[in-house]
Amino acid sequence: MKTKQESTKQRRQHMEPDFKLGKRVVDFLPSPEELVAADEAVRVTMFLSKRSVDFFKKKAKAGDMQYQRMIRKLVDSYVDRHAIV
Repeated sequence: MKTKQESTKQRRQHMEPDFKLGKRVVDFLPSPEELVAADEAVRVTMFLSKRSVDFFKKKAKAGDMQYQRMIRKLVDSYVDRHAIV
């Protein structure tokens, strides 16, 4: 029978990610200050985490810009990077 310490250690091993399998990805996303755009927009409804919205609102307020535009620019940057032409 396993001791409590062995069980806890085994559980932690299953919960912790194995970073040895992954590879480092180049950070291609723009900084929050660069997330300002003037493209044609389409209205969508989606739910974002409170943490994400709070982050963009804080950065937008500091840069005197709109947080929704910053989020839109972030999504556009992702599409530009990964779109198949």
